[in-house]
Amino acid sequence: MRLLFVTPECAPLTKTGGLGDVSAALPAALRGLGVDVRTLLPGYTEVLEKTGNAVEAAKLRVLGVDVRLLEAGALLVIDCPTLYRRDGGPYQDASGADWGDNALRFAVLSKVASLLAGAASPLAWRPECVHCNDWPAALAAAYLAFDAPVSAASIVTVHNLAFQGNFDPALLGRLGLPPQSFTLEGLEFHGRLSFLKAGLAYADALTTVSPSYAREIQGEEFGCGLDGLLRQRRQSLTGILNGIDTDQWNPAADPLIAEPYDAERLEGKAANKEALQRRLGLKVDSRIPLLGVVSRLTHQKGSDLLAAVIDELAALPAQVAVLGKGDTRMEDALALAASRHAGSVSVTAGFDEGLAHAIEAGADIFLMPSRYEPCGLNQMYSQRYGTPPVAHATGGLIDTIEDGKTGFLFARPAGDALVEAVRRAIELRRDAGRWREMQRRGMQRDFSWSAAARQYAALYSRLAMRAPA
Repeated sequence: MRLLFVTPECAPLTKTGGLGDVSAALPAALRGLGVDVRTLLPGYTEVLEKTGNAVEAAKLRVLGVDVRLLEAGALLVIDCPTLYRRDGGPYQDASGADWGDNALRFAVLSKVASLLAGAASPLAWRPECVHCNDWPAALAAAYLAFDAPVSAASIVTVHNLAFQGNFDPALLGRLGLPPQSFTLEGLEFHGRLSFLKAGLAYADALTTVSPSYAREIQGEEFGCGLDGLLRQRRQSLTGILNGIDTDQWNPAADPLIAEPYDAERLEGKAANKEALQRRLGLKVDSRIPLLGVVSRLTHQKGSDLLAAVIDELAALPAQVAVLGKGDTRMEDALALAASRHAGSVSVTAGFDEGLAHAIEAGADIFLMPSRYEPCGLNQMYSQRYGTPPVAHATGGLIDTIEDGKTGFLFARPAGDALVEAVRRAIELRRDAGRWREMQRRGMQRDFSWSAAARQYAALYSRLAMRAPA
């Protein structure tokens, strides 16, 4: 099986969230099953700096733009300085504003993907399946549907339906799309040109990152206006739960934590808690429950719910350690809470991989009050680190947390429901034997990518058998 995995980000080359982790781990797990995977990625400045051994595989003119296709092992990088070599992130400039030419930047990514699957490909290697991730790659499914001849099947994975890539319809011709594609059945979405809708409409198969989220997005509450199309295509939609990198997230061999431990040596967790308290300026006290948060600070993640009840959490008493960045108002509200509760609340703005690992290892309880969560990774990291999560019962959180057995779920995305679930966790923690049993139960669960990779490999095989010759 030859697979082209198309993504706007891939750790450790470039990452803004969970997609970057998935784009590194899933192809690696697929290779372990014998799938011949090549990953296609834009040549951002940081990507080119980290792939110094890349060689030129082809020169292409795509949508009126000259690009070089670079090859570094199983990685294919689109080198186009005018589109990708910039200060800032993959999607936004240094001030946090979306790049004004994002439509062209990611249309080029999608168009190159479709070219590599067609007869005009400059490479001898041809994929049987093209796997497109989120809206920046989803337009490839439309190009594959309209370009001929193409022998590859297409699959689009929705990592977060709320991010859709909607642009001015006047760009249709500039992006090389035929007029007949701009219809209600195609990529037109409330008068806009939608990359994600194009993928949902034209891909041979659709997946999302947990079974519960696959059900939720077919309803109005979480469907983001696309629920009708998703219900129409429900026979082509599969929820495949993400895994985690169990080598990188392994408390028994994690170089980023104070002391290694495992399910049989849980006493090492106490040393990590003390180290985290000292590092963050929290009162060193093993008896006070320490609540950890590693998250984007956004409305989706429920960061405002946390900010609204943080005084109540501190009064339990409990300590709170937050690491994240996002909405300025939420960052400011949490920072104010830290100033009110010196020694009890710590807020670190930004992202620090080492501190993220230290929080997972040092916290007693991990908080995820997300209003919706397609899959989520931190609740799986937390269970693996013996840090039972407290989470809103939504999406992948439902699929990965066993309420009362490996963590705690609350039904409503509300501050009082969050506090009540934390109280429930703290009450159980007072019973050391039952708490240790919960920790061990979570640490022994298999969250590896093996199961997901097998499901994807089976899907690719079915699609390749149906693809046109």
